[in-house]
Amino acid sequence: MKTALIFPGQGAQTVGMAKDFAEAFAVAKSLFNSACDIVGYDLAKLCFEGPQEKLDTTGISQPAIFTASVAMLEVLKTEGLITEPYAAAGLSLGEYTALYAAGVFSFEEGLKLVDKRGRAMQAAADKSKGAMVSIIGLDESRISELCQKASQGQMLVPANFNCPGQVVISGAVE
Repeated sequence: MKTALIFPGQGAQTVGMAKDFAEAFAVAKSLFNSACDIVGYDLAKLCFEGPQEKLDTTGISQPAIFTASVAMLEVLKTEGLITEPYAAAGLSLGEYTALYAAGVFSFEEGLKLVDKRGRAMQAAADKSKGAMVSIIGLDESRISELCQKASQGQMLVPANFNCPGQVVISGAVE
């Protein structure tokens, strides 16, 4: 049997993610401890206790999701529930976890890359007067129509087509 893995991107973060894994499995706890040393702050506490507002920031959520995903993956491997994957893929940030799963880089190398990526994206977002939001349950044409009606001469467009029924729009906050 062949195993394919698909990893989540930003937006999948939630307070408490992977806490049960870190409490129950030494490999997960060790990865979270290493992550705290690598990024220089208590990433485990933010993942396990929040606050959600801080976890939702790009600079925190990206290393948090990467670490949680790797921790869960390593538990599955350690427990013999999966073997080396035949294929690995990810949504945006999840591509980094897929590269880790494929053996392209170590956990430390991957986390350092993701941390730099998250910080750079956060800095760009902080300088922007725009915003993004996911819309779930509407089709592409309806979302485009609503963006056009709501834009009032400012930019507001569908920006990312995640899957049927989930589209991210981007534009001016107003």
